[in-house]
Amino acid sequence: MAAFGLGAVFVTATATALGMVAHEEAGLASGVVNTFHEVGGSIGVAVVSTVAAAGIEGAAGSVSGFADAFTVCAAAAGACAVVAGLLVPRGKPEGTGGPHVH
Repeated sequence: MAAFGLGAVFVTATATALGMVAHEEAGLASGVVNTFHEVGGSIGVAVVSTVAAAGIEGAAGSVSGFADAFTVCAAAAGACAVVAGLLVPRGKPEGTGGPHVH
């Protein structure tokens, strides 16, 4: 299910992060966005797999660990939505009169 929205979310997040950055700082900002994307993905996979493994450790054939892992993912997504709603700047970025060329 995540595959349907993941591409749109990454494009939107990158465009939002870079939309209000000065042209001279676009490369630096893009590097920071991509670095946090990779670090966040690594931490997310580690946390979710740890929660899933802890739930299936004792009982063979039990899937309760996966339910717990999905619950953690849902809670994290909800918290991130609230934080994004508070942090995303309001308004439209000002046009520069032409396309950005890096």
